[in-house]
Amino acid sequence: MLVLSGSSGRIEEERCRILAREGMAALSVRWFGGFGQPPGICEVPLETFKPAIALLRAGGARRIGVLGTSKGAEAALHLSVLLPGVDAVVALSPTSLTWANVGPGEDGRDRPQRSSWTWRGEPLPFVPYDDSWTPTPARPEGGPVAIRGWYEQSRRTFADRVDAAGIPVERSGADLVLVAGGDDAMWPSLPCAEELAARRRAAGLPVRVVGDPGAGHRPRLPGEGPAPASAQFRHGGSAAADAALGAAAWPHILDALRGPYGPYGGPGGDRRAGRPSAPPTGPLGRGQDSSK
Repeated sequence: MLVLSGSSGRIEEERCRILAREGMAALSVRWFGGFGQPPGICEVPLETFKPAIALLRAGGARRIGVLGTSKGAEAALHLSVLLPGVDAVVALSPTSLTWANVGPGEDGRDRPQRSSWTWRGEPLPFVPYDDSWTPTPARPEGGPVAIRGWYEQSRRTFADRVDAAGIPVERSGADLVLVAGGDDAMWPSLPCAEELAARRRAAGLPVRVVGDPGAGHRPRLPGEGPAPASAQFRHGGSAAADAALGAAAWPHILDALRGPYGPYGGPGGDRRAGRPSAPPTGPLGRGQDSSK
């Protein structure tokens, strides 16, 4: 299991340990901000993730899953389309589009706007940000801000870029689980999850959507504590709602990651409620972390 953070860039040690307790080998990597990497999420080569997947495969992994949050979910969805051998993707608080960069590229600049991602040296089509956006209501002096409206306004402003920037999940052979909160204050992850799911259904492909209208941008999986408060951003939701969303999604996450090798494995349909997965029958894997 490859575990990707969002724009925090952190190594997801706690999440890897939780997955390891469920019998999975879990690896989290730094994918920007490290040596030889862009300092921000700006034209990050999606090939960055190939060595981690190869390492898991070389270690004996019989099924490869990618669990990503926010911008990490954006990457995970692209990987399911572009890389053969990605069997399952869990996208927490996903987007349905490729967006412009978050932070500077290798040139140290965050403008002009560029794609967040490249593949084989070419930037993926993206939706830029409308820099005329201002928060409503106005941001309190020194207080955190909700930026969901920025994404919504940018999508309207650059409507002509939306189709090309859509993540083509209808071409993905992975088992997809999409987890999103309706009170997400960072971007509209629940409408995006429904948009992704509609593309899958139109192509006759399975998808699982787990949503909660009261949850925010940071669903918490069983065993994780509440997400720390941010001085910069409002994430929406509440500790109770975010934990409830993670608990509701957990059986679907385990089912997708275990696949046909688990006691309840196999491709999933579009299910809003499901049975708990049984405990793993094999030896426990190890949670791992790496900054490379």
